[in-house]
Amino acid sequence: MTFASRVRLLCLTSALTVFAATGATILPARPALALSDIKDITPPAADNPAPGKAEPGIDEEGEELPPEDGIPDPDPLIKAPEQHDTAAPEPDEPPAEVFYDIEKAPEPVRRMRQLIIDAAATGDISRLRPLMNPGPDQTQVQLEGSDKDPIDLLKSLSGDPEGMEILAILLDILSTGFVHVDKGTPDEAYVWPYFAGKQLGKLTPVEKVELLRIVTAGDVAEMQEYGNYNFFRAGITPDGRWKFFTAGD
Repeated sequence: MTFASRVRLLCLTSALTVFAATGATILPARPALALSDIKDITPPAADNPAPGKAEPGIDEEGEELPPEDGIPDPDPLIKAPEQHDTAAPEPDEPPAEVFYDIEKAPEPVRRMRQLIIDAAATGDISRLRPLMNPGPDQTQVQLEGSDKDPIDLLKSLSGDPEGMEILAILLDILSTGFVHVDKGTPDEAYVWPYFAGKQLGKLTPVEKVELLRIVTAGDVAEMQEYGNYNFFRAGITPDGRWKFFTAGD
């Protein structure tokens, strides 16, 4: 036996001697368990949540809770318009009644109309002056006030120096139907032509022809753009005063 073998034997003998002296015993090894033999130790889930605890996302009163991170959901980008009670639009006022029979007008109105027609038919515009009630209440011949003599002002509006065109327009206007406007007010008057009291968009074909007897088609197109009649008109008060002879709207 070699020296190395004797040394290993001596070490083994010493170790067995120490083990025996301590009284220790060698226990037999337990066999390994199969996976199917391992019992499940997971605690059973509670059928009902503990009292005092609400389901995630809903509080005890049934209201929805904000997300756990504390950031609420953003509002929709497009919100439904709020409902407001809006008053129904007021209906359009009925158009003024059109009269063709001059007998429908009071006698003072009929008399003044005839005096104007007779003066205009002479071809002398100065014959209108006595009918224009010179003074504070003289006939208005311009939309804005003017200190200019009314006859001179009418001549300046005419296409000829004598004012013949204005006289022809006056005769054409007074030959149409008329309307009674602003009843019961200081502005009450009988007005020629009746187009001054109607919306041009509601004229009948017959009325459009009557309008074209006074103005050109180009004038009508311009009036329709603005929505109302803006050519010459004449007005007489119920007591027979020639109130105005103006152009414009």
